[in-house]
Amino acid sequence: MGRLDGLLNTSIGQKLALAASGVALIGFLLVHLLGNLTLFQGPEVMNAYAHWMQTHPLLWAGRVGLVTLFGLHTTLAIRLALENHRARPIRYAAGLRSQDSTFLSRYIVLTGLLVLAFLVYHLLHFTVGAVQPEHARLLDEQGRHDVYGMVVRSFGEPAVAISYLVAMTILGLHLFHGLRSLSQTFGVNHETYVGAIRWAAGGLALAIVVGNASIPLSVWLGWISL
Repeated sequence: MGRLDGLLNTSIGQKLALAASGVALIGFLLVHLLGNLTLFQGPEVMNAYAHWMQTHPLLWAGRVGLVTLFGLHTTLAIRLALENHRARPIRYAAGLRSQDSTFLSRYIVLTGLLVLAFLVYHLLHFTVGAVQPEHARLLDEQGRHDVYGMVVRSFGEPAVAISYLVAMTILGLHLFHGLRSLSQTFGVNHETYVGAIRWAAGGLALAIVVGNASIPLSVWLGWISL
């Protein structure tokens, strides 16, 4: 335990923990996406899946674990950003940037905080029911929470659909840089396959974004309806 605490007090240890928590969160995003895509299978499948999730005995353990994971990832990201800022207090001259600095790397913390803000809104919307509560109280014919109806009615409103599409774009930018950084953090960054790593990072980020964006877009365009 002492060694772990000592490791987390070093820049390398924090970067490794940040990368590891990022991998775990990406895994969650993929599983969550698969669950969301049951919308395309109709109300029976989606509501049955949602009911199974909502009544699972490990539901709250999973939620606490995810909150802890998000908190750890966010805290480490901010901590490392502040350390980097303190280590380089003098800004670059106008027009000059570090060769390793890119637009996404400079704004990785900002995109992460925007994703976190969206997550809070998403939970208030579809989990707590504080946003559009009239949709959150819907029940299907079997007396289960009508998640299918809630999603379709919510994304039927253009403002809601557009807000989710914008959030998915920001998530994609954050994921793209984060996935590309993983190889460097874990020391897998040889020039012979760095190109393949970049393509894989872009492909995975794009798959998550397109998969999630397809839901509000399909409802908004009328491809999925009640």
